[in-house]
Amino acid sequence: MSFRINTNIAAQDTLRNLSATGDQFSQSINRLSTGLRINSAADDPAGLIISENFKAQLSGITQALQNNQNATNYAKTAEGALGEVNKLLDDARTLAVASANGATLDANSIQANQQQLTSIIASIDRIATSTSFGNKKLLDGSSGVSASVSNGSKFSSLQFTGQFNGAAITTNSAVTVSVTTAATKASVASQTFAFATTTVSAGSFTLNGVSFSTTAADTVNTVLQKINAAQGQTGVSASYTAGGQISLTQQNYGSANAVNLADANGVLLAAAGSATGSGTDAVASVIINNGTGLVTVAFTGGKFGNSALKLSDADGNAVSLTEGGNAVASSQAGSLVAGSASFQIGGNAGQTTTLSLGNFGTTNLGLGAVAGTSLNSIDITTTTGATNALKVIDQAISDVSRGRGTIGNFQRNVLESNIRSLGIAQENVSASESSITDVDVAQEMTNFTKLQILQQSGLSVLAQANSQPSAVLKLLG
Repeated sequence: MSFRINTNIAAQDTLRNLSATGDQFSQSINRLSTGLRINSAADDPAGLIISENFKAQLSGITQALQNNQNATNYAKTAEGALGEVNKLLDDARTLAVASANGATLDANSIQANQQQLTSIIASIDRIATSTSFGNKKLLDGSSGVSASVSNGSKFSSLQFTGQFNGAAITTNSAVTVSVTTAATKASVASQTFAFATTTVSAGSFTLNGVSFSTTAADTVNTVLQKINAAQGQTGVSASYTAGGQISLTQQNYGSANAVNLADANGVLLAAAGSATGSGTDAVASVIINNGTGLVTVAFTGGKFGNSALKLSDADGNAVSLTEGGNAVASSQAGSLVAGSASFQIGGNAGQTTTLSLGNFGTTNLGLGAVAGTSLNSIDITTTTGATNALKVIDQAISDVSRGRGTIGNFQRNVLESNIRSLGIAQENVSASESSITDVDVAQEMTNFTKLQILQQSGLSVLAQANSQPSAVLKLLG
């Protein structure tokens, strides 16, 4: 055993262990106070990665459950409206049966039946055109219009709301786009420089609010490098052709993206001054059949986030051009399918389903029962007309009942089943995420008590270790 005064190894060792215990004690307090085992990435890097993936999945499942509930409400709204249509059709059938008994009814009674039938038909049309979920019409044939791109080299996306030129889209149709004005990029040209190695004037200039400085040693090449290095700030790129001008070009199309050059020292311009360039937005005519024949509507760019290549109309429909499609020309962009509403019912990409509702207006009900006759055109003022009306009404009842059955099947066998599956998935993913991130309080309290005792004993031992060098005084006495 050696006796030293300046270096107390025992105290240093005790202090190191006590510091480690203190760190673990603080971590234990943190876990108990938050209820989490992982409070930072350093606590468990691998566990953090896994738990964050679980959390992302949980948030998707939670929103998917909300989506399913919204879809259920959507379906209930449509089915409830069709239930009322069924009641009206039952009343209409009663009137047709009554009018078919012409031997006992006078002309006034038959005419009264026809008037009531006309009122029923008007009510059915009102339900078909006015039933909506939010701003989405459900029963007029425009519900869930889906658009697909067939010409990917010229068009990146098609988005249609169900309304076109102020009317509902009720017919499957091709989408033809005729670009009448191509979008352009803003540009500004400098003075002429003989070579890329030609020196420029010393001074400074500002490009889209960003300042650049030059010296007498700077050449065209070095100026190009400075401008292109700042593209992320200015949105402008520079290019040069031998014996020509420096071209300053906006990276983005459209009138919202300009090139503003302020050159007080005549570095790029032939004399001190400024220059501004602006682009143009694309304009196109979009042609579809919205149920009344081919209709053309003007679409203009620059409305969606100032994107000159995403063109839109007053109804919120949009056509996105690619750079390849940004030219004055006419071409088919894709197609529309009316009446198929799409729902995101899962927490991951591709977990979708659709519901086709169709058009339940009276001109589309009862077709096929009597040649050339729909529910809208039945007449019960004659015995023959009443007999034909019964056939048409029976077919209309079948049409509406099938529609309600489709909705009921969608609600019960798709949505409700999916909600139960998502609930189970949410429960199990939550359990897995909890097992990784949540603290086991009983276990942590045991660890906390151990660390508390270790900290107290460490302090006691440190006091004894610090007093050990005092034993040397006995040798000096």
